[in-house]
Amino acid sequence: MAGFKRATKAAAKLRAAVFGPSGAGKTYTTLGVAKGLGGRVAVIDTERGSASKYSDRFEFDVLELDDQSIDGYVEAIRLAGQEGYAVLVIDSLSHAWQTLLEEVEKLAKAKYRGNTWSAWSEGTPMQRKLVGAILDFPGHVLATMRSKTEWTTVDNNGKKTPQRVGLAPEQGKGVEYEFDLLVEISTEHIANVIKDRTGKFQDKLLDKPGEEFGKQLAAWLAEGVPTKPTKPEVRTPKPTESVPAIMTKASQKIAAADSTKAIAACRKRIDELLADGTLTADQWACLTDQADARSASIEGEVLA
Repeated sequence: MAGFKRATKAAAKLRAAVFGPSGAGKTYTTLGVAKGLGGRVAVIDTERGSASKYSDRFEFDVLELDDQSIDGYVEAIRLAGQEGYAVLVIDSLSHAWQTLLEEVEKLAKAKYRGNTWSAWSEGTPMQRKLVGAILDFPGHVLATMRSKTEWTTVDNNGKKTPQRVGLAPEQGKGVEYEFDLLVEISTEHIANVIKDRTGKFQDKLLDKPGEEFGKQLAAWLAEGVPTKPTKPEVRTPKPTESVPAIMTKASQKIAAADSTKAIAACRKRIDELLADGTLTADQWACLTDQADARSASIEGEVLA
């Protein structure tokens, strides 16, 4: 084990995600930011040519991705890396998640008697493979994600008018941990920076961010000592319990808990399993709901 050493900020490559409802300007925004970051830009387009509509304003190469499986995305990301692009725009990452959900449903019916929990034992490694490809890309990565949309009414000078609002991004829960910058953009093209490792834009509202925003990010990323190329670490997977077995054991411990302290211990363990990638966010949410229900039951028994 190597000893401790003084921390330094190394020059880095950006990992950013922009999400919002239809019409928010996700594609246009990311293309502007990509231009500001500098260098050759590649676009993986799963939105049926939507990015190419802006080819008169931005210079980039495009790959319209027909195979929207995890393997299709991974292959396209690796191809962009091999061809030496400085910036990769993935528009949109949500199709990968939608295809993965469909694949897990098929696996559940074909191999696991309809049990989606068990099917996620194969689905989770697929999602990790996609995340790994994004993190391994040698340049900057900008990904767009659709968000679920609902309508609400707002008061506009005394008149009620409908307005679209975006909810959570359509991707696996917890995917935001993989990005340095997470931006939510509204239909008015106002960007809310809800996660920012630069520390310069956190919680700020940006009006139509684009090329200038990209230049500011590039300046921050260039600060620090140059990174040294390293050989990829070859990891030998350790034999572990299957995800279904882990889920079953966790459910049993929650059911057997007889105090709020025991429930707290269960919750801590569930959080650890999410953090190390053993559980998906949906599996974590399912176990957390069980823990909440058992906690409420224990409190009710105490009051009785």
